Amino acid sequence: MSRPLRIEYPGAWYHVMNRGRRNEKIFADDMDYAMFVELLEDASEMWKVNIAAYCLMPNHYHILLQTPDGNISRTMRHINGVYTQRSNRKYGYDGQLFRGRYKSILVDGDSYLLQLVRYIHQNPIKAGVVTTLDSYKWSSHKGYLSIAQKWNWLHKTFIFSILTKNKEEWIKRYRQFVFIEDDGNITQIIEAKKWPSILGSDNFLDWIKGKYYKSIKDENIPESKLLDPSRKLILGVVCEYYAVDEKDIYKSRRGSYNEPRNVLIYLIRVLRRDNMKQIGQYFNIDKSTSVS
Repeated sequence: MSRPLRIEYPGAWYHVMNRGRRNEKIFADDMDYAMFVELLEDASEMWKVNIAAYCLMPNHYHILLQTPDGNISRTMRHINGVYTQRSNRKYGYDGQLFRGRYKSILVDGDSYLLQLVRYIHQNPIKAGVVTTLDSYKWSSHKGYLSIAQKWNWLHKTFIFSILTKNKEEWIKRYRQFVFIEDDGNITQIIEAKKWPSILGSDNFLDWIKGKYYKSIKDENIPESKLLDPSRKLILGVVCEYYAVDEKDIYKSRRGSYNEPRNVLIYLIRVLRRDNMKQIGQYFNIDKSTSVS
């Protein structure tokens, strides 16, 4: 079975979600919801993670968190495992509670964090569970509106600081922001059947590729191909190394040896793992044997 792409490093942000198996309920009553919130609070201290937002729905949950120690896998294994054990003990069940592995998106940038906080907190309204945001008990929205010390475990000050540096304006600015309809991009991404592994700018994606390409390259992780260098990047490096123009790379004359072209084909094959047909289409070569 293929494994999901998990990129872990200190300070990384993630949007995490999991569902009950066969879309069954994972929270049956208020005690279940409260038990999970208590588990989140405990996990934030035990694993030193910063939980910035959450929303618990009857058959799934959303969490936005940061991992200063780069330990998303250990943290989520603890949260899902302990909650499953407690739920099974309470209801006399045995076996899986969740559909399987949790889904996660590695998130970059302040603007994405704000949009995700809003999406997570608006989830009960979008699902038709409540008609007003303030009336839903089982999300961190009410924690953002409260100055009570019981919410000190929630990593909300960082989110507030993105909205405004003026602490006196934090709750007001949050209220204004959270009720704004998003442009649909985040909703489309989060509600898609298949989540992207990374959400961020091109610069962020390039940084991830440069840092983790070699260490995560794995045929058992199909999404690791996302980290492969682009053909354009490889082309640029080859052209720079041989001091040739791009148009010279694609020249193919019978009896002549075009080393830059051959090196480019080799690197695309080795670094990107493109198959012969894909490479042939890129270089306008009809036969796979010629590519080989």
